Amino acid sequence: MTITQLEYIVAVDTYKSFVLAAEKCFVTQPTLSMQIQKLEDTLGLKIFDRTRQPIAATETGADVIAQARIMLAEAYKIKEIVTDRQKDLAGELKLGIIPTIAPYILPKIIARFIEKYPLVKLLVWEQNTEQIIQQLKLGTLDCGIMSTPLHESTLTEIPVFYENFVAYVSKTSKLFKKKHIAAEELDLEELWVLNEGHCMREQVLNICQRRRSTKGFQHFEYNTGSIDTLKRMVDQNSGATILPELALADLHDKQLEKVRYFKAPEPAREVSLVIQRNFLKRRMIEALKNEILDFVPKKLRTKKKKEIIDI
Repeated sequence: MTITQLEYIVAVDTYKSFVLAAEKCFVTQPTLSMQIQKLEDTLGLKIFDRTRQPIAATETGADVIAQARIMLAEAYKIKEIVTDRQKDLAGELKLGIIPTIAPYILPKIIARFIEKYPLVKLLVWEQNTEQIIQQLKLGTLDCGIMSTPLHESTLTEIPVFYENFVAYVSKTSKLFKKKHIAAEELDLEELWVLNEGHCMREQVLNICQRRRSTKGFQHFEYNTGSIDTLKRMVDQNSGATILPELALADLHDKQLEKVRYFKAPEPAREVSLVIQRNFLKRRMIEALKNEILDFVPKKLRTKKKKEIIDI
């Protein structure tokens, strides 16, 4: 049994294809297949059911692959020990980030991060929560920036900041005349929200669940994944929406007049760096965390007087 053989079975399990796995491992498909066959012969079992499309692991093979991922992570840590002795950070950092966070922190920190760590190649994918969780488990991402808690036993969450939610209301909304609002004052019939698959949609609905009653969900059939679109719907039509506080930096003065803060304890989301339990690239991830902390306002670094809304 070799490290290379373990890398090959993990690649096939990740990409569900011998051809694609070989391409990602920079070897020919016959070479990859031969090494996997040798491993199966050594273990005396079939790791993959080759009759299925896409390729799938056998029941026992799935357990072997899960252990292979752990063994590879531990083996890669040896390389990391050597790298950590070097003065400068170097290598790739593969990052997943949800769309309701990305526009408000990435443009602010990427330039500074690259300037400080020119030998680090930062690869970023904007994905929804479920996609990032899956990629973290497969090991195709090094870390994610997401709303937490996720309640995933195989992942570790490192809280970085706590961002308040605010209401953004049209001038025709009854909330416009109020200075501060309570969650029970939200009218679900006039509320614009993100479509399904976005964790912030669930958080907004969880805020609204504190209402004693509701007549319906008039606008929930409108599907969008963009917070900017929600703001435009309020600006050009009517109603209200919920924004993360960092989104306020993009508003002009007339738009800021439409912002209403919640009464304490203010609903907020916990934003964390999420990693595998046996994670690698610790120095890079710590450097990324420090850049985020340097950017976010101090009041976002504490959850005092805030109510963390679950996903």
